[in-house]
Amino acid sequence: MNWKTTATAVGLALLASTSLACADGVLNIYNWGNYTSPDVIKKFEQKYNVKVTITDYDSNDTALAKVRQGGTGFDIAVPSQTFLPIWIKEGLLLETDPGKMENFKNVAPEWANPEFDPGRKYSVPWAWGTIGVVVNTDAYKGPADSWGIIFNAPDELKGKVNVVPEMNDVIFAAIKYLGGQQCTDDKAVLKKVRDTLVAAKPNWIAMEYNTIEKMGAGDFKATSDWNGSALRQRLANPAIHYNYPKEGFGLWSDNVVVLKEAKNVENAKLFQNFIMDPENAAGLSAFHRYANAITGSDKYMPADMKDAPEVIIPADAKPRGEFQRMCAPEVQDIYTKIWTELQK
Repeated sequence: MNWKTTATAVGLALLASTSLACADGVLNIYNWGNYTSPDVIKKFEQKYNVKVTITDYDSNDTALAKVRQGGTGFDIAVPSQTFLPIWIKEGLLLETDPGKMENFKNVAPEWANPEFDPGRKYSVPWAWGTIGVVVNTDAYKGPADSWGIIFNAPDELKGKVNVVPEMNDVIFAAIKYLGGQQCTDDKAVLKKVRDTLVAAKPNWIAMEYNTIEKMGAGDFKATSDWNGSALRQRLANPAIHYNYPKEGFGLWSDNVVVLKEAKNVENAKLFQNFIMDPENAAGLSAFHRYANAITGSDKYMPADMKDAPEVIIPADAKPRGEFQRMCAPEVQDIYTKIWTELQK
C-alpha cells in the first residue's frame, strides 16, 4: 500500500470514527414507566447529538402486543427474561451482537451468556431484581415474610392490599405459596392456585402498577412488588419494609433489545454499548433503584443502595430465590384462563 492510499484509508477511518462519535439523529425507546434515568438519557444525547424520545408501557404483555402489531416507530424495547425468547422466536428483534461491542467486557460473567439469549446476540442487561412482599409496618406489625400477606391477608390489611398485575409474577407467587413448583402442569395445584386467587381478591384494594406513589402516600398498606420499587417507597416512608417470602420468590432481569423494524439502528447500537459502561449503568440504577449486571459499577452507585436490604439479598434468603421462566404453551394457556377469570 503506497503513502497516498494509506493516507486515504486513515482519512476514511477518522471520518467514520467522527461520524460514530457525533451520530446525529433520533432514538425512540419503548420502556417500562418510571424506569429510565433522565440524567443518563441527557448524557447520551449530549455525547452523540441524538434526540431521545421515551414511550412508557406497563407490562410485558402490553409491550409484546404493541410490537407484534408493527409500525410502532420504536427502535428499542426492554423486555423481561421470561418474554425475551418469544421476541426472538417471532423475529421481532435485530441481531446486534452486543457480545462484540466495546463495553461488553464489563458485563458480569454470570450475565454474559444467559439461557434466554445465548451468547447475548440480541440483548444487553438493563436491571435485575426480585419480587416480594411490601408492608407498611405502621399498619401491620406481624410477620410479613410470606405470600400469605397477599393471598390470605391478615385482618389489619384486609381491603388495603394491592397486587401488581403482572400475570406470571402473581401466578408464580401463588404456586410457591401453595408449595408447588414453577411451571407445574399439575391440574390439582393449578386449581388451588385459581381458588386461592379468587378467594383473595375481595381483600385487595386494587391491582395496580402505581405502587411507588400509593404505598408512599399510605393509600396501599401492603403490595406484591419489585424490590427497586420497594426501595423507592421506603425512601419516601421509612415504615415500609420489603420481605423475601419464606415459600420462595422470583428473580427477574430486564434487557435492552433493538427492534427488527428500527429506523435508527446505529443509534440503538450506540445506546446498547453506552449502558454497559459502569458509570452509566450506575446512573440508571441510581434512578430505578435496581441492581445492574455491570462489573465496576459499584463505585459509582448511590451510598444508600450499597447495603439496602431491598437490593442485597440476605444470605439466608438466597436459596429461596428462583429465576422465573416462560412455561410451556399449554401451561401458559391455563395461566391465562386463571388470569382472565381473576379479572372479572
